[in-house]
Amino acid sequence: MRKGLGKPSVRAALFGGTGEVLVWDLLGRADIAPFKAVLACELAPGGRVGTHRQEHCPEIVVVTEGEGTAELDGAPCPIGVGTLLALPLGSTLSLANRSTEQPLRYLIIKAAPGRDEPAT
Repeated sequence: MRKGLGKPSVRAALFGGTGEVLVWDLLGRADIAPFKAVLACELAPGGRVGTHRQEHCPEIVVVTEGEGTAELDGAPCPIGVGTLLALPLGSTLSLANRSTEQPLRYLIIKAAPGRDEPAT
């Protein structure tokens, strides 16, 4: 998976989770409406992204490498290559990397808020 140009942003204990998430901004300053962000992410082996709510932008998450567990709106589900998680506004999500050796890689694609949704 192409991870983007340059150094990634490093996020530790994201949303109260554990481990590091490396984040590459694939969209940058490009204006490709209706998308607000396209991020390539790498969750460290054994890492976890804590539960968080989609408050500003609906998004999809696509797993590109590895396997783990997601909790989507309180329901646990296994995730692996090709898993797509749709997160409308108000949804909650947490992610866990089940591997102790390999990272969990995924894309996050955020849509711009609709007319009736607040912009951030």
